[in-house]
Amino acid sequence: MYIFRNLKEAISDCCFIWWDEMKQVVKDEGVLIFFILVPLLYPLLYSWIYNNEVVREVPVVVVDDSHSSLSRQFIRQCDASPDVKILSHASDLDEAKSLLSRQVARGIYYIPSDFETCVNRMEQATVSVYCDMSLMLCYKAVFQTAQTVTMQMGAAIQTRLGGHYTTREEQIAAQPLQFEDVPIFNPTGGYGSFIIPAVLMLIIQQTLVLGIGLSAGTARERNRYRNLIPISRHYNGMFRIVGGKALCYFMIYAVMTAWLVLVVPRLFNFTAIGRWQDLALFLLPYLLDCIFFGMVVSCMVRYRENVMLLMVFITVPLMFLSGAVSWPQTSIPGFWQGVAWLFPSTFGIRGYIRINEMGGTMADVLPEYHILWLQALAYFVVACLVYRYQIFLARSSARRRLAEIQASRRE
Repeated sequence: MYIFRNLKEAISDCCFIWWDEMKQVVKDEGVLIFFILVPLLYPLLYSWIYNNEVVREVPVVVVDDSHSSLSRQFIRQCDASPDVKILSHASDLDEAKSLLSRQVARGIYYIPSDFETCVNRMEQATVSVYCDMSLMLCYKAVFQTAQTVTMQMGAAIQTRLGGHYTTREEQIAAQPLQFEDVPIFNPTGGYGSFIIPAVLMLIIQQTLVLGIGLSAGTARERNRYRNLIPISRHYNGMFRIVGGKALCYFMIYAVMTAWLVLVVPRLFNFTAIGRWQDLALFLLPYLLDCIFFGMVVSCMVRYRENVMLLMVFITVPLMFLSGAVSWPQTSIPGFWQGVAWLFPSTFGIRGYIRINEMGGTMADVLPEYHILWLQALAYFVVACLVYRYQIFLARSSARRRLAEIQASRRE
């Protein structure tokens, strides 16, 4: 009977906290923006920006000092490729560099005067490629196009000078070792399919932390923690407070997470080959981890605006520290890998990419899955402790205020 009464009381307290937090979320425009509008619209904006996936028709200026049929063939083939567009012909390198410095062009093809002469003498000819390295995608398009065209022209010249009798002999002479280029996990080779999955997982963490931080900052400014004092009369009350708040955030973000990881990639035809059952099972600890992490962070900021400055500052570093995009995990120094272990996004991004992009199953992400549960448990305990401290401060403040009122009445 005693256990049943305690259970009923615990459920009642959790429901009270859940309902109170849900009302505060609905009333606070800033929290609504981070909980609803940003997860709905931000991934759409990112996906539209990167929807083209690859860069096409990169402008290139040509300096042709050879003025030969072979150099014109090289220029025509580069211009015919989908990645490069020959913008103009410059009279010398200085003029071409001027166009490059003004960003009118993104690359320079320089063909020396002895280009065709060297080929006819059976000597190695050279084509110089100058690239704007400020944009890696443009550099890739300019350089790889020149490389592909020179290989094709070299194979044709080798075939023509080989003196073979059959077409098969010519093919073998031009390409003794045949290879097949098959891109896996990102068939289009697109930047969107490469970067968007990590961004989606990071949006879940960042918006949750920002929304919880704003809500906690408002509670601290309005001293709403005094409403929780009756529930926090014993240590178990902290579990009820944290559990009730977490239930509110979980209900909202269960819908937002489904939108982010299931709907958005399919709207823009990004790679999405993971089973939804595996995704749901993996994202459960990730979502709880982000919620408790946000609750811990929210108790470290005094004013509601501070959490925005903090999370905006660490967004880009967290993308690099994940080790799944932009920079490989094996190349990250040990100290920074240890720092990355503090954030749920590190293991959330790795696991989500392996499931959704690579077609993995839960067996392939068990280390990340277990770590997320451990992190969620650790942040839950820390959240209970910091909320207990907040309630203690609220209780002390209420006692001081009561003492001041009683003293004023005596006077």
